Amino acid sequence: MSDSYIIEVLSKAAGIVVRDLGGYRFFAATQRFYSMDGQLFRNAREAERAAIRLAGGGLPRVA
Repeated sequence: MSDSYIIEVLSKAAGIVVRDLGGYRFFAATQRFYSMDGQLFRNAREAERAAIRLAGGGLPRVA
């Protein structure tokens, strides 16, 4: 299992997640995803789902 992943939404970078104590921490790549910056997720897939919701106008869920 990798320690970091790139999260893409609509073929554009949203940010990266890096393994941290208790899960994966998100670091935003663009202003559109700044509201998720620093959030901790249980896994990379959860962070990806949150980024997709945010891009669609929804608010990301905090782990």
